Amino acid sequence: MAKKYQLNAALRLANRSMGRMISWGLAPAGYHLLTVTGRKSGNRYSTPVALIEENGNRWLVAPYGEVSWVLNARAAGEVTLTRGRTSQIFRIDEVGAQEAAPVLRTYIQKERVVRPYFDCEPDSPLQDFMAEASRHPVFSLIPVP
Repeated sequence: MAKKYQLNAALRLANRSMGRMISWGLAPAGYHLLTVTGRKSGNRYSTPVALIEENGNRWLVAPYGEVSWVLNARAAGEVTLTRGRTSQIFRIDEVGAQEAAPVLRTYIQKERVVRPYFDCEPDSPLQDFMAEASRHPVFSLIPVP
């Protein structure tokens, strides 16, 4: 059974620290600060995320399921990604299970820390990742000119 994500003081501190590293351009490649407008409050919220980039496409994965940033991003239809001093706005397009499956597999192969939140292993068949897609939304990122 996959672990359920629970935001606590330690994770908030880790997110804040990683957010600073990303804003200073010191985080590992692929990490960005995602900023999205709250669907109810209208306030801007930021959280660190790891992107998957393959064949010229960029993917945003929600490894912890439908957390607040996912709900806010769906409502807004766009997100801002920042790394160092560079920010870019992206339109998001949630993809279906068939398209999400290989992205999810790549994601857990690269991001070991999220593996407990999945009911499959990095070498599991794509069918297992298709089943996971309903619990871990995947978004295609389309740059806004």
